[in-house]
Amino acid sequence: MATLKDIAEHAKVSILTAYYALSETQPVEPAIQSQVRAAAAAIGYKLNVTLRDVAALANVSVATVSYVLNNSAPVSQQTSRRVMDAVTVLGYRPNVTAKNLKTSKTRMIGYAWHPAYPEGYFNALLNHFIYAVTMSAEACGYRILTFVEATDNRSAAYEELIYTNHVDGFILSNTNSDDARIRRLMEMRFPFAAFGRANDSWSFPYVDVDGRAGIRLATEHLLSQGHERIAILGWPEGSLTGDERLHGYIDAMTAAHINLRSAWIVRTLNSVRLAYQETEKLIKQSEDERPTAIVALTDLMAIGVMRAIEDAGLRIGHDIAVTGFDDDPMATFIRPSLTTLRQPIDALAGQMIDMLMTWINEETQPSDRHFMFIPELIVRESSQTALHSS
Repeated sequence: MATLKDIAEHAKVSILTAYYALSETQPVEPAIQSQVRAAAAAIGYKLNVTLRDVAALANVSVATVSYVLNNSAPVSQQTSRRVMDAVTVLGYRPNVTAKNLKTSKTRMIGYAWHPAYPEGYFNALLNHFIYAVTMSAEACGYRILTFVEATDNRSAAYEELIYTNHVDGFILSNTNSDDARIRRLMEMRFPFAAFGRANDSWSFPYVDVDGRAGIRLATEHLLSQGHERIAILGWPEGSLTGDERLHGYIDAMTAAHINLRSAWIVRTLNSVRLAYQETEKLIKQSEDERPTAIVALTDLMAIGVMRAIEDAGLRIGHDIAVTGFDDDPMATFIRPSLTTLRQPIDALAGQMIDMLMTWINEETQPSDRHFMFIPELIVRESSQTALHSS
């Protein structure tokens, strides 16, 4: 069977030049490209990067490449790096593009556990999410392999798991604008499904919750209770999810013909402590200026808001109404109970696994499968009292 090295020798070019000419991943002079394609056509070669190609580019044996990818024998750090560089530049994917994929499945799905957050910051919703994903995956005969992303190169761990044939696909969460992980997995055409969007021009399978619609519902509920001085505790600018939710607040306030005040729009991390501190600042305003209602982007932040209101000697739901987002179990048990938005985590986790299994089993990307869920407003004591009621 012909290899990329054979084509390079016939065309009298380097292996990399032959690869770039056939893959069109890097520009090659037209004359050289024609020369390489003619060499490939002469022996009926179609680009299919193999272990031998990686070995030839790295100038090592095929066995050494196998040792590195499977971590099955000691290899020097320098040689290992050379092999991995060759794997990366050639886009080699062991046991993924070949027809024997169905008989060499790992039955594992990779999921990057959320990174270390600043003190007091975490996302409790993701605990429910990964549980739901695990249950859905196990129903399909798969297990979840968790791993940690490097903060400086979020894609590196994904590439390593692909190259070493540890997973059949990935589930992603905590997505953001122009997410580097999604871009890389799309380039590698490796199966994945995401909880969240990344870029409107990218086509990949994802599910998401319409946070904009959710926060609009919460804000409209507060408006219906007679509130007009409504503040929002959002996330730092640049958060895809946070910015979407903030726009829901702006939509509702604009539709109600209420002029937005910059002092009402606060941005901070998803932290009880920081939400508490920002709420202290809000309620220190004069009585006729301070908000009569506060929309928090998460239940965690809402807890900090409520604690600050109580510590100031004010009544939650009477002096200042509060809403959250996520319907964490604690939302029911705290007093007063918290009005919040419930995300259909079980349904969206099941939908993600369904999309991923389609890609893994059929080896075709269900790129046009996008599902948007609308959160449900759950009204409780923290916002039930109308503003002018006794």
